[in-house]
Amino acid sequence: MWRRSPPYKYDLYEVILESADDPAVALPLWRRWLAALIINAGAICVTGASAMAATAETGVAQTFHVSTEVSTLAVTLFVIGLGTGPMLTGPLAEVVGQQLLYIASFFFMWCFTWPVAFGKSIAVHLVFRFLQGFCGSAFLSIGGATITNLFTDRTVAVPMAAYTISTFVGPVITPVFSGCYAGWRWLYYVLIMWTFGEMVALTLVPETVTAVILRRKAQRLRKATGDQRYHAAIERSQSSILQSLGQACQDIFVLMIYDRMVLLLDIWLSLILGIVYLTLQAFPIIFADKHGFTPSQTGLSFLGVFVGLVIAMASMVYWKEYRRRIADRYMGNPPPEAWLAMGKVGGVLIPLSLYCLAFTTFKHVHWIVPIISSMPFGVGICFVYISVFTYFVTAYRPMAAAALSGCAIMRTWFAAAFPLFANQMYGRMGTVGATAFLAGLMTLMAPLPFVFAKIGRKLRERSPYATHC
Repeated sequence: MWRRSPPYKYDLYEVILESADDPAVALPLWRRWLAALIINAGAICVTGASAMAATAETGVAQTFHVSTEVSTLAVTLFVIGLGTGPMLTGPLAEVVGQQLLYIASFFFMWCFTWPVAFGKSIAVHLVFRFLQGFCGSAFLSIGGATITNLFTDRTVAVPMAAYTISTFVGPVITPVFSGCYAGWRWLYYVLIMWTFGEMVALTLVPETVTAVILRRKAQRLRKATGDQRYHAAIERSQSSILQSLGQACQDIFVLMIYDRMVLLLDIWLSLILGIVYLTLQAFPIIFADKHGFTPSQTGLSFLGVFVGLVIAMASMVYWKEYRRRIADRYMGNPPPEAWLAMGKVGGVLIPLSLYCLAFTTFKHVHWIVPIISSMPFGVGICFVYISVFTYFVTAYRPMAAAALSGCAIMRTWFAAAFPLFANQMYGRMGTVGATAFLAGLMTLMAPLPFVFAKIGRKLRERSPYATHC
């Protein structure tokens, strides 16, 4: 468990992090943004892979002679893998480094995509879908931590916003091209090529974990000087790799369970993501069943949400200026709760969008109306996630990786469970009733960011893990 450090005893031969070693300072801006864009592309690939199976459900069921309920498990098991993987990838990154873990993650995901694409049985298909998700989870568990390490507190907002939005772009854009496929296996042929290209690009991402950077620095000094006394703190640790992994894994759950603010924010994001997955399940019903859209046209219906994501990203110009004004007000050290302002706006936009979507799903309403109604939905979910991710980074910077990993675990388990009853819910309640029900749930949660902003400082002051402003 992380605790504040005791008084430090100076060691002449223990290497320390200097400006030349810190990627947030030493690397030029274009190089940091290139690394961030590669990480974002990886997140789009992984989250897009989760949505591919939803489009392929019918084809998989016909090929393997199973029910659609069984073929739906391809989505559920992948997302369960995403929720299970961070228990290993998050802690492992602190030991072996994020750069190596990213490349290994995509290498194994690439390997496990082959049996999914060419498998001859539903058992092989489902088992390797889980393994795909497990390996790809690194981008959800440590991607945010990498962005945090690449940028300073004053410049991290826009890169974190781009990363947050990228995790939603995958499920939204995947149906656009997957509706045009020539057989469900082609989806995974494309994924094989996509993961390989991303794996090559990841070689350009620098290492950002401080402990690993210092270990490599100590190794270079020993080689250059021949003096074996140079060392990094991690090299003098008495813990084995397994003990270090166990400790890092423990940090994730200790923070998630015992820090009340982290737990409340994790539960809020998890419920929202579950509702997002349920809402996206309604699009094929609304546009294919009621408006007679073809599979390719149904995929294009998700562009309304995508436009909302773009609007959210464009609005960061305003939010960046808002953060500057807040920083000036607090002498350059604003409280993390200031970033929950985005969550307040998003918490209101989501239910409003869902109400509009619910009552425009009738067959006699032109199809463009529900698509336009979904745009604020995309804006709202981005605002909520950006605000919470940025809050974690600024309020729990020493344990940002643990906070983001814990959040990834909880929300992906929620996302895995909700699609299991989506078809039954929309079948019994109809698109109007089911979507309005989800809007009602989001209305009940709309006051939460206002409450969190009010109580956040008090909860942080009681926390041994948070940064106190």
